[in-house]
Amino acid sequence: MHIHFNLDKVFVVSILLKSLDAIAELIGGVLLLAVSPHFIEHLTNVLTAHALSQNSDNFWAKSISHDGQELAHNSRLYGGLYLLIHGIVKIAVIIGVLKQKLWAYPALIVVIGGFMIFQIIEIVRRFSLGLTLLSAFDAFIVVLTYLEWQKHKRRLAAKPAN
Repeated sequence: MHIHFNLDKVFVVSILLKSLDAIAELIGGVLLLAVSPHFIEHLTNVLTAHALSQNSDNFWAKSISHDGQELAHNSRLYGGLYLLIHGIVKIAVIIGVLKQKLWAYPALIVVIGGFMIFQIIEIVRRFSLGLTLLSAFDAFIVVLTYLEWQKHKRRLAAKPAN
């Protein structure tokens, strides 16, 4: 059985997933700015209470509980604004890439690379599996975008000028 690997399709699917991520960030940013710290605490407690009652050392439940408390008390405004800005910028650049605008490829690399720097700083400050996985996916997108950009530039250079 031979599996055909089409990098173009992988790139488009990855970009579409990244756009879903950007839309989720917009929604998350609006929600973070709209809800109260008390609601975030309550939601965190609802999500972790059962797991922690079964095992008070449950890594995942403790992580969610800690992150929820941190978000409710220290990072709600920063997190909300970060998600809104991140989502808006990514959507704008992704639209350019999907329209095959040459400027959009390096712009997407810079945007995602810039946000990756902040993500890595946060991972070093306090490890987060979710942020680590997101950063790995972002690195994958950067590599695919670079390859697609180079292919697009070669295609444009090969076109006869009329």
